[in-house]
Amino acid sequence: MIMRGDAGEILLQGQCPVEEAETLLGLLLAEPGAVVDWSGCTKAHTAVAQVLLALRPPVRGTCRDVFMARWIAPSLATAG
Repeated sequence: MIMRGDAGEILLQGQCPVEEAETLLGLLLAEPGAVVDWSGCTKAHTAVAQVLLALRPPVRGTCRDVFMARWIAPSLATAG
């Protein structure tokens, strides 16, 4: 599930299925510079990864989805 947290924060919690990619995109476009906290994410669809890679927001925490932590996190860490 993807939801708005405190000001400037977007939370990825539990499973984030393909339908959540559009939600994430909308939140990131509405609030440029928002930090994505994905430490509560246990599984994310590759569409969610594509949104993160396309917009490259700052991320906080370590994603618990093995694929995201192994392959997506390094790309986001070198963004900018």
